Amino acid sequence: MRATKMITSSFLIAGLALSGCNSDNQSNNQSTNPSTSTTPNIEQTNEAQSASMVFTNGRIYTVNADQPWAQAVVLQDNKIVLVGSNEEAQMYLSDTTQHIDLKGKMMLPGFHDVHMHPLESASEATQFTVPAAATAGEYIDEVAYAASQHPSASWLIGYGHEISTLLEMSESPLAVLDEAVPDRPVIIMEQTSHSMWVNSKALELAGLSARSLDPIGGVLGRNEQDQLNGILYDNAGNQVMELAMQSLPDAAQSDYLGLLEYTMPELNKAGITSISDARTYWQRGHLETWQRVADEDKLTLRVSLGLWAYPQMNDNTQLAKLKSLYQNNPAELLQVNQVKFYMDGILVNTTAAMHEPYLENWLELDGNRGLNYFTQARLEKYIKALEPTGFDFNIHGIGDRGIHEALNAIENASNGQARHRITHLEVIDPADLPRFAKLNVIADAQVAGDFTDPSHWPDTIPLIGAERAQDLVPIRSLADNQATLTLSSDWNVSPFNPFIGLSNAVSRQPQAISLAQAIEAYTLNSAYAMRQEQRVGSIEVGKLADLVVIDRDLFEASVNEIRNTQVVMTLLDGEIIYQR
Repeated sequence: MRATKMITSSFLIAGLALSGCNSDNQSNNQSTNPSTSTTPNIEQTNEAQSASMVFTNGRIYTVNADQPWAQAVVLQDNKIVLVGSNEEAQMYLSDTTQHIDLKGKMMLPGFHDVHMHPLESASEATQFTVPAAATAGEYIDEVAYAASQHPSASWLIGYGHEISTLLEMSESPLAVLDEAVPDRPVIIMEQTSHSMWVNSKALELAGLSARSLDPIGGVLGRNEQDQLNGILYDNAGNQVMELAMQSLPDAAQSDYLGLLEYTMPELNKAGITSISDARTYWQRGHLETWQRVADEDKLTLRVSLGLWAYPQMNDNTQLAKLKSLYQNNPAELLQVNQVKFYMDGILVNTTAAMHEPYLENWLELDGNRGLNYFTQARLEKYIKALEPTGFDFNIHGIGDRGIHEALNAIENASNGQARHRITHLEVIDPADLPRFAKLNVIADAQVAGDFTDPSHWPDTIPLIGAERAQDLVPIRSLADNQATLTLSSDWNVSPFNPFIGLSNAVSRQPQAISLAQAIEAYTLNSAYAMRQEQRVGSIEVGKLADLVVIDRDLFEASVNEIRNTQVVMTLLDGEIIYQR
């Protein structure tokens, strides 16, 4: 079901008393330096002090260390002009002011999610979904039915299985799809997006056979007879998915509608006001889709795009193209100022880059220590070439070797002014923990997914052993080592609801952090990662009014109560973009 954007005016709703209307008055020339006092100049006239919107009687958590709490916030158009007491706020009320009585509800800065896949997750390009686990016969029935429902589709594109299901099948995964659909190409994305399940027709159209070599950053799955088995790991699958996407005549329109009708409204409903698209496939038209939404003035988020660095592309050609796509105008909601790199794959595929070999050897990779999409030397080349343009890097690193090599590349090649971040951070060499702060590398982690909970750590023991399977995604260790920590979702791998992330972050012993640290990771630290901490990320005089009102005080709530928090209102740039 698709949701619709809701922008409300002045009325009584969800326990908030609203009165008056939005003012057309221009902001006064009062200083808005965040370091100055939040007390208004009492010598000003009431007319000069009148504001467009006033919030009173709130539990306002500012994420500003100099003034953590307040009762009231005053807005003039899109700017915050007062953070203080109810008495101070009263001085700004006029007949044209919209006055909102928070009735004790909590207000926070708008949440940021600096790692998600909004176009891919809400796109209608995927024609069908299969169960995470099923028998071969059930999969045949599911895929055959999908084919009958899409008789004119040149490619059948699905999603949903787990890689372990295919690896445990007694039947060949290739034979299963061939039986379901022998005459058209089929590709099904695994839940992590790090492998694709294909049939023989898809392999044929991609020019892949038993004689084919593994591509950079990918592996062609094979059986004991060295024949292709229908599983394409990491970049091998990505390249075939590119072919499938190119066959869709209306993919751009589907992506566009997905953003407008589902993604942005649902993110706003969760209190999210800023995101980073962590894999903008610019060869698929993703950049044009985002630009269309921005040009039509329909964005309800601040967005930084992470342009995908294609591992198989010629470096000189790719570097020139990436430079030409750079956009960084702080006055605009849309920025094109990040590049997304993969250092490695994932643990469950045995493709995450590890210092020591895996205990299982499924893919027979050289040394059985995972793979690299980009080597350390190649990443250094991109850092030196793209930092002068202004790009920050969002680097996928899951294994200890992949993370170590990314840190090495930054240490060797960075000018020290960039705000590169490494994301996922599942297995970190303890010796590398202090390097994040030393090198000013942002540590971006996801803890909203159940699979990241410490109760699931033993699941990886058969692959990497008990010692390495401890303290996965060590957010407390990173915080203790003074790393700038951000929390994000990697949606749709994990839910984007920030309250699930907050709840998990404060309860995942022994790697739990405080609620204050978790909120800062979702707000001010993430604003820093997006180079907008001077404008948003905390509630301070002079900053833009990206705000969220919720139905409970998080600091008085239990872990389960935090998880079940509901957003009452979300504002972007001083405008209500969601109201419950």
